[in-house]
Amino acid sequence: MATTADFRNGMCLDMEGQFYFIVEFLHVKPGKGPAFVRTKLKNVQTGRVIDKTFNSGVKVDEVRIERRPYQYLYQDDMGYNFMNNETFEQISIQKSLINGVDFLKEGESVEVVTHAESETVLYADVATHVVLQITYTEPGLKGDTATNTLKPATVETGATVRVPLFIETGEKIKVDTRDGSYVERAK
Repeated sequence: MATTADFRNGMCLDMEGQFYFIVEFLHVKPGKGPAFVRTKLKNVQTGRVIDKTFNSGVKVDEVRIERRPYQYLYQDDMGYNFMNNETFEQISIQKSLINGVDFLKEGESVEVVTHAESETVLYADVATHVVLQITYTEPGLKGDTATNTLKPATVETGATVRVPLFIETGEKIKVDTRDGSYVERAK
């Protein structure tokens, strides 16, 4: 059990059988009336963000979570298969629980967040930025660097990314996995 004084960003709460992460919180002491805590909570299963206000000092159920590095091995009909980097234990995770799954390639490391008591996987995060090779894009024309026009390009994982006109097939680019946007050319 924790109280509102223990709130911190990233803390996981159990409310009515659902797990929520605290995205942000603010302790408010109005001139009149009791203090309260205004929070933004993200549902682990659905990803929905809700606003909730707690009276100051209220007890809440804190969920202990663990973050572990796993390496992506392969995909089959059971889901995406990962191996723990320390114990070599293998687990299978559903596609819906992996953030940035379209940019996941074999051998990449991901951070898997699990419920500490039940060992159930809450979600997995691919690195924020990944370097991928372009397998196909329309050829660019010389001098097409002045405008901010973008064209579609297919990367080695099969995902499509919008890239500037001067990017060619075979080049490596850095991609932001949160929204699938082009960041820069990779060295």
